[in-house]
Amino acid sequence: VQLVESGGGSVQPGGSPILSCVASGYKYGDHSLGWFRQAPGKEREGVAALYTMAGSSYYEDAVKGRFTISLDKDNNILYLRMTDLKPEDSAIYYCAAADGRGVMAGILALGGMVADEFGYWGQGTQVTVS
Repeated sequence: VQLVESGGGSVQPGGSPILSCVASGYKYGDHSLGWFRQAPGKEREGVAALYTMAGSSYYEDAVKGRFTISLDKDNNILYLRMTDLKPEDSAIYYCAAADGRGVMAGILALGGMVADEFGYWGQGTQVTVS
């Protein structure tokens, strides 16, 4: 699976950008999908995850109610719709994929995303809120 993100840039507080991730080699139902972010000097942290075949989604508390993860399965494009952006949302945002549905089940069971569970990564796209 190859992942390529786009849609980042400079955004004013309260803005509502949409990040996109084209997933080449992705087969519907074969992978758990997610978005992570990493701010300068901080560890990479989960944002949202999705396993569409089961209708499962997960959001970290910091973005719950503001961000929406979705998949255009006809075109294999993963989206992250962000609203009400805050300066603390500034980071490099990464699209990620993991084989199978097990990772998503683990996320839901444990209530958290672990970057090491995802084996495929995009190059990242910068989002700066100021």
